[in-house]
Amino acid sequence: MDDIVTERLTGLLPPLLRSLETLGFIARHFHPPDFGAVMDAVGTPDDDLRMARHQFDGWPDELAGVRERLQTAVTAVLAAFDGLRGAPDQADGIRAVFRALRYVPRAKEALYPLAAALPAINRYFLDPARRDDAEPLARLAAPAPDGTGVMHVDNEPGSRGGYSLYVPEFYAPGRAWPLVMALHGGSGNGRNFLWTWLRDARSHGAIVVAPTATGPTWALMGEDADTPNLNRILDAVKSRWTIDPARMLLTGMSDGGTFCYVTGLEDASPFTHLAPVSATFHPLMAEMASPDRLRGLPLHIVHGALDWMFQVEVARQTHRALAAAGAAVVYRELDDLSHCYPDEINAALLAWLRGTA
Repeated sequence: MDDIVTERLTGLLPPLLRSLETLGFIARHFHPPDFGAVMDAVGTPDDDLRMARHQFDGWPDELAGVRERLQTAVTAVLAAFDGLRGAPDQADGIRAVFRALRYVPRAKEALYPLAAALPAINRYFLDPARRDDAEPLARLAAPAPDGTGVMHVDNEPGSRGGYSLYVPEFYAPGRAWPLVMALHGGSGNGRNFLWTWLRDARSHGAIVVAPTATGPTWALMGEDADTPNLNRILDAVKSRWTIDPARMLLTGMSDGGTFCYVTGLEDASPFTHLAPVSATFHPLMAEMASPDRLRGLPLHIVHGALDWMFQVEVARQTHRALAAAGAAVVYRELDDLSHCYPDEINAALLAWLRGTA
């Protein structure tokens, strides 16, 4: 890489990655009554990124693909900040915040193919606790073999029923790998939700599958077209990669977490562990599940004390009901969590899945 491009990257990547980290902080701490205070606290890290856009000038033609990916990421990050700052003026302010945050996975999707070539991006896509660990940095800087990395199957934006997945670049078929099937929230999609898990799967070694519901959200009422689709997807993944049959986690956020209960408590469910996040629950779900399925079933419930959509008392009642029914329940209540996904739980969920927590 010539000196001009190195200079351009040195000027561009730090403000880009700082801005992405700030957007992650905003997403994690979004609570409608405190939104203004959070935005004031983070300030304007995107100002440096806006000033750095001139770094796209003067790139050689052979690196046009790299330049295009970086431009896509920068455009998405700046659109996210613009949308967040404009949200309070919108009639649907909460939805406007969520719309703005949807630009974040677009930026990550554009950047990720550059991780093996650019050390700063390689570090960004690692668990912060492992960013100074030379072993994963070197391992993930190597070219990715076929059948690893990020893939999408019938999961283009706007489509329903497909899935996205991540297979670690250091995957080896000779060992059985833990699998995480992660279900997006209502009106979401698996292509975006995959990025909620990629950092931790890449750091700690797990295959992540992020399906998209067959309808506008998961089949919480009426005919269930999603359970057969999840089974189809799981069969397709197991036919190609070596999955540990004792380490298959079904998790999800909001409606996705609720659907973890709906499908995961069925006798025929292939999943060995369930981890609903910010979900709701009806006592009839426990009453309808068979005692054999519930007895000893590893369940990890995560909920925020500030959740404004599904009140935390529902999660507490769920914990009591499922524990009384014989499930092996871990209950994690986060005092500062509203109705959003807490990325910091992923490493703990993977340790729990492996039995090392």
